[in-house]
Amino acid sequence: MSQGTDHVLSDLRVLDFSRALAGPSCTRMLAEMGADVIKVEASPNGELARRFSNYKNNRSLYYVQQNLGKKSLCVNIRDPRALAMIAELIPQMDVVVENFKPGVIADMGFGYERLREMKKDIVLCSISALGQKGPLSSKPGYDYIAQAYSGVTSMIGEPDDAPYIPLVGMGDVSTGVHAALAIVSALRYRDRTGEGQHLDIALLDVYYHYHEANVHAYSGSDGAVKPTRAGRHMTYACPGGVFRGKGGYLVIMSFLHHWKDLCEAMGRQDLVTDPNFSTDLARLARRAEVVKLIEDWLQTFPDVPSAIAHMEKHQVPVAPVLSVVETTQHPHHRARGTVRTVHDRLAGDFDIPGMPLKFSRFPKDLPLEAATLGQHNEEILTRYLGRSSQEVQQLRDAGVLVEKEI
Repeated sequence: MSQGTDHVLSDLRVLDFSRALAGPSCTRMLAEMGADVIKVEASPNGELARRFSNYKNNRSLYYVQQNLGKKSLCVNIRDPRALAMIAELIPQMDVVVENFKPGVIADMGFGYERLREMKKDIVLCSISALGQKGPLSSKPGYDYIAQAYSGVTSMIGEPDDAPYIPLVGMGDVSTGVHAALAIVSALRYRDRTGEGQHLDIALLDVYYHYHEANVHAYSGSDGAVKPTRAGRHMTYACPGGVFRGKGGYLVIMSFLHHWKDLCEAMGRQDLVTDPNFSTDLARLARRAEVVKLIEDWLQTFPDVPSAIAHMEKHQVPVAPVLSVVETTQHPHHRARGTVRTVHDRLAGDFDIPGMPLKFSRFPKDLPLEAATLGQHNEEILTRYLGRSSQEVQQLRDAGVLVEKEI
């Protein structure tokens, strides 16, 4: 049970070898739902994320955000005694999560077949950039590497310039969420059959799944449609995208049946039936003209908020383009817990994104904290492995266990 608090997964035990973002996002979701997550960190300094976003007291806020609710077991993984302790933990776990380069977990002695020998119904979730199998599987990879291979990068940016990358961990975080879904699904299957399995979750596959229209547009048109980036606006419906208002930007999505709503807001009901503008295909053929028409109209308002208020009276789907700073202060985000303030005993209070899954039986976030390096070494060894405090101290003295206030 994650830090002693009940939730939907409070009977689940997870051994977490993952690092950085994709794997930790997966196991953080599980911990926020009550799972007992033991994070294995390599000495002397723990996982690499502990070196990012160190703003206060050398404490990584990045690590805190991605590792709420997990217990830290820091060991010298080159010492056979450390590997033996990890092997002892396996039979007591339901799930093992790792995001090493494919093959590394097996080289450590914890590949799926070996894990099955330790516990027949174990679920191993392997997260990687390009997958466990296939011609590219042996390549090292990160979020943007998988994004580039997926074709998603080619869809971002201005048409006559280099592609852009989104400055958020979109692929890593969403792959972690996909992995968490695969894990709970595999556990449901295990409940029915008694069988575990090995899950292969790749950022490439998750990114490719984001192509809601691009792939079938190319294939279904026999190659006539070749999707590519188009700047601020959608390529298959119009109007939809980012528009310039007075003093800022806003997103308007007024295609299909919402075109009528925008026309009413602009006082241009004539455009609803005009054959040059009455359908999305017609408007796409004149997208530059449609964008200019809307942006010229937006300039008649004193500012972006007044333009939004007017459009909302006509049920136009519209939103301001908020900065990160503005999101932290928005009353809706605060009311929902989209933004939450957490307390860390080393770094103090600061804001992070909230738990995106809401449960009616558990309306409040669990009061979780992120561990310092090796904080739970003694708890894990005494509770799970039956070691005495004296034996734990001997392992500390031998450098097998490491603990630091970071």
